[in-house]
Amino acid sequence: MSQISAGPAGPATSPSPSRADPRWSAWRVVVGFGMVSLAADMVYEGARSITGPLLGALGASALVVGLVSGAGEAMSLLLRLASGPLADRTGRYWSLTLLGYALTAACVPLLAVAPFLGGAGLTVAAVLILAERAGKAVRSPAKSALLAQAAGAVGRGRGFAVHKALDQVGAFAGPLVVAAVLAGTGVIWPALAVLALPGALAIGLLLWIRLRVPDPAVFDTEPAAPAVSRPRAGSTPPTRLSRWLGTDLPRRFLLFAAAAGAATAGLVTYGVISFHASRTGLIPVAGIPLLYAAAMAAAALAALVSGQLYDRWSARVLFALPVLGAAVPALALSDSLVAVVTGTLLWGAAVGVQDSTVKALVADLVPAARRATAYGVFAAVQGGAALAGGVLVGALYARSLPALITALGMTQLLALGLLAASLADRRPPSSP
Repeated sequence: MSQISAGPAGPATSPSPSRADPRWSAWRVVVGFGMVSLAADMVYEGARSITGPLLGALGASALVVGLVSGAGEAMSLLLRLASGPLADRTGRYWSLTLLGYALTAACVPLLAVAPFLGGAGLTVAAVLILAERAGKAVRSPAKSALLAQAAGAVGRGRGFAVHKALDQVGAFAGPLVVAAVLAGTGVIWPALAVLALPGALAIGLLLWIRLRVPDPAVFDTEPAAPAVSRPRAGSTPPTRLSRWLGTDLPRRFLLFAAAAGAATAGLVTYGVISFHASRTGLIPVAGIPLLYAAAMAAAALAALVSGQLYDRWSARVLFALPVLGAAVPALALSDSLVAVVTGTLLWGAAVGVQDSTVKALVADLVPAARRATAYGVFAAVQGGAALAGGVLVGALYARSLPALITALGMTQLLALGLLAASLADRRPPSSP
């Protein structure tokens, strides 16, 4: 049975089955986490569906939108380099998960205040967007580690896929709520304020699961992966810094993290897609959340399909990710409504694979006691890539769309090569 760190007081011990409500199965825990994500996604995906037009209405340029959206994604990923190891070292998986969801539940409704703050509105909105993304960073490694424990009993590809599908139901419903309120009121702020309700629901559901199943490790029956690459005889053992940064984790994991980072850098954000669709007049502002909802539906379908295929074919299914990413900017940043919609749906499919099947492979590449650290390192690589991609998109969008599309396509080609290298690396963990 997999083990989970008990914190700094001593080594982990195998949990007792009595630490879970006997009426709760592994699937029920997976679905429970999915329902939490469903409610939370209504909050932050509802807000993200209108972030581009909101920042534009507050006076932001395309460069500012690209920087804020890129920096937000970078924060949500880079900060996990600290929150992941913190979860593993302290064992406070539940506390960090709750704190992160609480930040999201508070920051998004507060965006409704920004239009009333005059010249300070843009700054306040940007800060709140970044703070919400920080909440994502705080909770994600800890929550993913908890989910991986339960999903180990049902097949991680399927477990993460079902969780992602429920997550995407919220990502679909949130933008629809925003669109309905926006259509009824004609202004953005009430649509943001109403998102306080699903935020409170997410916190309540999470507390309920914590009460019923305080330690999901009781469900994890799959054998752990090798912990780290062991150094050669006479070489220096891993330092505390290397363990914190995850550089002692398996080589295949590090290669895979680099591949996923390149794929992230080459995937244009929805903030830029929505800015482009609104600015060109192809889609009215009230239709932007509807387009996002459709993309989230595509993400749910892609997660379910890729999750099922992952449990059958293993990581080979992930070769589809760079291909999807390369097609997105060529379509979503065009002057054709059909192409923009198609590109946005492909963007949603890529996001669905990134947020489900990719995480299943990470859990299979590292041991249970190091999963939160691995998720943090993995996300930090993606975060740096997201920031670089956001700057690239913001800088090239107004200058040359063909140059931008070419640059992103080359980045996805790099991701494809790195992914092939990671899957081809068959050296055992004891190799230097």
